[in-house]
Amino acid sequence: MTTHAPIRLTALSHGAGCACKLSPDELAGVLRHIPAITDPRVLVDAATRDDAAVFRLSDDRALVATVDFFAPVVDQPYDFGAIAAANALSDLYAMGATPLLALNIVAWPRTPGMLELLGTVLRGGADVARAAGALILGGHSIDDPEPKYGMVALGDVHPDKLITNAGARPGDRLVLTKALGTGVLTTGLKRDFLTEADLAPATRSMSALNQRAAAAMAAAGTAVHAATDVTGFGVLGHLGTMLRASGVAATVRAARLPLLPLAAEMIGRGAIPGGTRRNLQWAEAFTTFEAGVSETDRVILADAQTSGGLLIAVDSARADALVAELERAGPPVTAAVIGEITDQPAGTIRVTRSQPNT
Repeated sequence: MTTHAPIRLTALSHGAGCACKLSPDELAGVLRHIPAITDPRVLVDAATRDDAAVFRLSDDRALVATVDFFAPVVDQPYDFGAIAAANALSDLYAMGATPLLALNIVAWPRTPGMLELLGTVLRGGADVARAAGALILGGHSIDDPEPKYGMVALGDVHPDKLITNAGARPGDRLVLTKALGTGVLTTGLKRDFLTEADLAPATRSMSALNQRAAAAMAAAGTAVHAATDVTGFGVLGHLGTMLRASGVAATVRAARLPLLPLAAEMIGRGAIPGGTRRNLQWAEAFTTFEAGVSETDRVILADAQTSGGLLIAVDSARADALVAELERAGPPVTAAVIGEITDQPAGTIRVTRSQPNT
């Protein structure tokens, strides 16, 4: 009987999860070649760099469409599939949509051992899609020496209940719904600083749908003015996009950032993904770090998250109710108010460790 050494998925990829994204500057250079969309049925396109595209089907229904895939972020194939599915569906939840269906995207080595693992990856993705109420109706695969998996995800929303990244208002509170640090933690795994057991809290967080956070957001109704999910560009990158789309600024309170276990330790040991470093370099153009903000704070704010939480701009009068609803949801949902929207120069972020006066 022939035995094979266990295959470590993260050893087969040059990066991990959403840290593999092209940088925002690189994307901007590419997307400028795409012509502007003028069809009135298009409610959201790439112009505001939102989480998904939105196409109006009728007066009371709009289609929300997104696509997301990446190289392995963990070694266990089932967990990889679950994380990739949760990550793709997160874009729908960020816009207030209900998932309907998905198509698998597979790039995979065609060796026998790897094909067996692929079946487990697809099972993990199917279980998460089922939990979201979405049907997987097919997909596409290619032979690739570096494994990758993800989904096209489609959902629907009433046009009047659509949540975009473009509506944040001065005075809004910024609520984050998952702890941070998946980028540095998965890099720590890749460098053998951590075991799979050490990574378990992050794996549970990444595998978890943003379904309950989206339900809490929906319960807040029109008090929610904007939202996005925090993935490959980190808190600073995705918040910066929201601010530019909304024409506002923000203050972030670094002391309030929720961290996953061992995330700060991994930063101290230098387990910082290339994507996180690129994010921080890019964000420095529109972010001011005040005295007392540590290097760990900066890295965490720029850390390339995989299947992160929702970042919600909510009216200050309803922020406590939203936080209470999130707290009822329980782990891995968090209820962290990490800052507020201001009317300073649009698109800029001020990061401080001080507490607000009120």
